[in-house]
Amino acid sequence: MRVGRTQHACWCYVLVMSSESYHEPIELLSERTKNHHRAIVSLKEELEAVDWYQQRAEACTDAELRAVITHNKNEEIEHAMMTLEWLRRNDPVFATNIATYVNSTGPITAVEAQAVGGGPAGSDAASPSLGIGSLKGNK
Repeated sequence: MRVGRTQHACWCYVLVMSSESYHEPIELLSERTKNHHRAIVSLKEELEAVDWYQQRAEACTDAELRAVITHNKNEEIEHAMMTLEWLRRNDPVFATNIATYVNSTGPITAVEAQAVGGGPAGSDAASPSLGIGSLKGNK
């Protein structure tokens, strides 16, 4: 942050991360959208904390401290999953995608191909088609 004053004008530079602000005027956003934003920001923060704790635990040379840091990391994972569950319950697109991918087996992209294409997993892997069907009109 840079703040300064000149003789005739005041200027200020403030760095705002996307997670710290809304991208549209807040008065145009519904409570649902604001809560959705809060959940996404919280999920990002929890996942970032997991990454930090993982790195600290791996670098730590004291076994007891490493155990504490690992415990902290696991708590952050719990918080992230609680937030993800809130998103699943409150956003049908999250719910659909979680149902498709979580606990699936096989290559993840094959799961997507099966969900989108409706065929067996990986069946269209060699096809040049984008899977959007014919662009020619039916007459």
